[in-house]
Parts: sequence; structure tokens; C-alpha cells
Amino acid sequence: MLPVNQAEQIILDLVQSLDPVQDGETLSLMDAVGRILAESIASSLDFPHWDNSAMDGYAVRYADVKACTAATPVTLAIVEEIPAGYQPQKIIQPGQAARILTGSVMPAGADTIVIQEETQREGDRVMIFTTPQPQAFVRDRGAYYRAGEPLLTPGLRLQAAEIAVLAAAQCAQVAVYRRPKVAILSTGSELVAIDQPLQPGQIVDSNQYALAALVAQAGAEPVLLGRVPDQPEALKAAMQQAIAAADMVLSSGGVSVGDYDYVDEILAALEATIHIRAVAVKPGKPLTVATFDRIGNREQNAGKEALSLSLQPLASSPLTIYFGLPGNPVSALVTCWRFVLPALRKLSGLPAPWQPEFIWARSLNTLKSDGKRESYLWGKLRLVKGEYEFEVASGSHSSGNLINLAGTSGLAVIPLGETQIATGDRVQVLPIR
Repeated sequence: MLPVNQAEQIILDLVQSLDPVQDGETLSLMDAVGRILAESIASSLDFPHWDNSAMDGYAVRYADVKACTAATPVTLAIVEEIPAGYQPQKIIQPGQAARILTGSVMPAGADTIVIQEETQREGDRVMIFTTPQPQAFVRDRGAYYRAGEPLLTPGLRLQAAEIAVLAAAQCAQVAVYRRPKVAILSTGSELVAIDQPLQPGQIVDSNQYALAALVAQAGAEPVLLGRVPDQPEALKAAMQQAIAAADMVLSSGGVSVGDYDYVDEILAALEATIHIRAVAVKPGKPLTVATFDRIGNREQNAGKEALSLSLQPLASSPLTIYFGLPGNPVSALVTCWRFVLPALRKLSGLPAPWQPEFIWARSLNTLKSDGKRESYLWGKLRLVKGEYEFEVASGSHSSGNLINLAGTSGLAVIPLGETQIATGDRVQVLPIR
């Protein structure tokens, strides 16, 4: 069994990020929400576009108000009103001021804003009662960004803030990475569909839904290939179909040492390179990680009917990475949270670091392990008065019990060789977002 950190590094070294040219697509701005930027963005506009006021008040010459006080106010003539969206028509001369609103263009001749609260208006004149700082509340053109400089860099996930920047820069279309395709299949003759009545010994294929949800939340495209019985030829055909047309394959079940666990055997027969067969982690020890030469595999399967399922050839990377996950529902999700999501982050075009970010929390329970593997206990992670706390989920922590997995927001880590973390002690936790 490989140590967890060694397995993580092997996986990340295997993953090849999408190519920004071959794997890029241009979308309208709103269609790009949640996607990852594939090219550097620059704008022809300065931000702000012009000198403007940061407050409601009066645009003045600092030289006219530099000595005024409440006892000795200065009175200025109001020569213009400047609402938002209006181009000033007057040049402010000595002894003059312009009424101005937030965001409005500064008039020529003025260099300072006196806020409304420090003034008193009487008709077409205004009294100034305090001396402002020079250039107070003036936002200079280009103070935030100069035209032609990098505005956004590749690898950013386009969320509300980035969409706002692109809209302000008049970017109606944007180049993003395509969504990685992740083929998902479940192995096991005992599995049935969600709407199928259960017979003795059968279970619902919950892994298909859980893994598809996780993949979609990560910004990739899940391709559901359904359930495959424990029959080598049927499983081989399904695996060939997935490998030939997906960036990544997630199969659950069939990777342990049982009589009907065929995944590793079939991968070897298909000339995959198997890099990992087991990891010293609990839950999730039986984890297979392999890579496939997608081009060679396509040639091997050319013309086969199995490839007819709406899966199109992919653009760049010659490798498909294959994860053979455990079949137990909790094990499948934990191995995805720990190993698959970092691989997806790298594949999708996000910048390093791709590894999970662990945080320290105070344990509200005594956490136990046999010490033989790095162990993960699921529960709730909360921030309370500036300190993170972890509360382990109640009930059985069996890898087959997904019921108490609901509401999980963190996985507490008991390191290899440790058997207990006492109540009140600090523990490392992998946040589940």
C-alpha cells in the first residue's frame, strides 16, 4: 500500500492540464459563469475611465478652500450641476465650485471634493466650513487599472466578481477551457436503478449519482454510463467505451480481491499502465489508478458499436486517467474528495496548488483509529468565535453507511500510526465545500 501523500503526488504528476488553445472555447459572458479563463484579458479602457468624484458634494479648487474653518468659511459661486453621466461644460475658475454627485466626471479646473456634510448651500452659492485634504475624494483616471495592462490571468474561475470586471471592460465574449469529460460507471450485478423495485440481495446504485454530483460541482461534465454486471466481457466493453472518449474515468467497485473483482485484470489486458493498486487510507484502501494512451485505444476500438454513445473525441491530452474506486459508498466519496478532486482541479486548467487545503480545528469528540492507515472520520466543521471546531458524525463509521454522511462538511484526519485524538485536542480537517 502506498502512503497517502505519495499516492497524491503520483496522481498529480500523471494529470495533464487542458491546453488553452486546443481545449479552449469562446462563450458569451453569461454562459461563461463558473468556467475557467483560458487566456489573459486586457482592456482598452482605463479604470476609472475619467477623473470622478467618490462622494456627493462640491468640486472645488484646493487653493480656494485651504484655509477655511467653521469660524471663517469660504463662499464659492456654484457655476454648474454635474449629475452622473453628464459631461461638464464649465472650467472651474477661482472662487467657483460645481455641485457634483458620486461617480460624476470632475470638471476641469477643480482638483478636490468637499463633501456635502461640510457645506451649506444658499441659492447659487455654497459655504465651505472645513479644509479638506488636497485631492480629497477624487478618483483619478487609471488609478485602478491602466489600459493595455493584464486585467485577468488564465486559470481564474469566473464567478460574480470576475464577471463584473469583464462586463465593465466590455468583454461580451470570453475564452474559457472546455469542461473536462468524466465518464462514470458502476460495477456489480447487485446494483439496480433508482426506480427499480429491490429484490433480495440488490442495492440501489447510489454511487452513480454521488459521483456525478461531485464531478458537476467541480465544474466538469459527468457522462453517465450506468451499471455494468460482474461479467468480464460486459465490463471490458464499458471500460473501452469510457476510456476512448473521456479525459477521466471513475468506476466504482471491482477493485478489491474478490472473485468478481475484474477491473485491474481488464485494465492490464487493455494495456493500461497501472500506477496505484492500493493506498494506506481508511476508508478507501482498494484504489486503482491507471493511465491509457487514448489515441492507441481509439484505434483499437475503431468501428466498435460500443463507442456510439454521444461521446466525441477529445482535443488535446493523449492520456486518459482511470480511477478504479471502491464500491462502498463512503469509500468512493472519500477517495474522490481526497484524490480525484485535486486531479480534476489540475486537469481543468486551475493553477497550482491543486492539493487539498487542510485546516486545524478543535475536536469536540475523541477520535479513534487502529493506526494502521491514515484514517478519515466525517462530520461537521464549524467556525465558532474565530476558532474551527470539528464534531464527528454520530453513528457507525462503516464504509458502507452513507446515511450519516449527509451534512458532512469536513473529514478529520488521524495520521498513520496514531490511534486516538482526545476531545479538545487539535486535529487536521479536510473541508468539504
